[in-house]
Amino acid sequence: MNPLQKLSQSFQNGIIPKPTFELIQKRFSFVTDGIKRIEKASSIKYPIMYVEPSIIISGNTNSLDVGILYARTIPLLVNDSIHVVIQISAPLIAYGLKGTIHAILAHEFLHYLELVTRLSKNELISDEISSNLFENVYSDNTRLLEPRSVFNDNTLLSHITKKFPSGFRDYKLEDKVIKFWIEQKLPVSKISLDTNTIKLNAAQLSNIKFDELVLQQLEIIKAKNSKLRKKKLY
Repeated sequence: MNPLQKLSQSFQNGIIPKPTFELIQKRFSFVTDGIKRIEKASSIKYPIMYVEPSIIISGNTNSLDVGILYARTIPLLVNDSIHVVIQISAPLIAYGLKGTIHAILAHEFLHYLELVTRLSKNELISDEISSNLFENVYSDNTRLLEPRSVFNDNTLLSHITKKFPSGFRDYKLEDKVIKFWIEQKLPVSKISLDTNTIKLNAAQLSNIKFDELVLQQLEIIKAKNSKLRKKKLY
């Protein structure tokens, strides 16, 4: 997959203006550098990633309980085969700092590992996400692997710790996205968290195959994760 294909199509169709398209192309190296960094720090290949040419607004859009999703980890069912892909929003690349982009890429990588773990153990039949943003953030933080058990990169760990103490929030980035993207009438996709569900049947789960090297590395990571969580408790 060409990660910039959807962005290029939006530019060709006149949806994304040329200066914005060129800015994202120029800054896309932050993404590729971040992926290489994550792969080196974890010894696991990054999943398929693509740039979504819109900003994702989540939550109850009729209230103040609304958030911006800069990236999502999405399982796709294609011909009874499941592929986990990571969707990165174009405005994040256009306006995010390098450290922020790397932190979000790493956070989504943790989602990917968590999803692979559950799918490989046939533990994911119906994964319903709370419609309340606060509850969703809490669930997000409690079920993900400890970053220190996954990444051997102190600077990357520092980025994650600073950006995700209790859910991601970057007010400077939000201001830029609102001013230069939303107010300029560039594409916005609205989703409701209570409709963001994953439903798989037993037959589909039984057909899932993962790279054995990834599963072996995950076992090592889970052992480290267990030790780190025990230290936190005691």
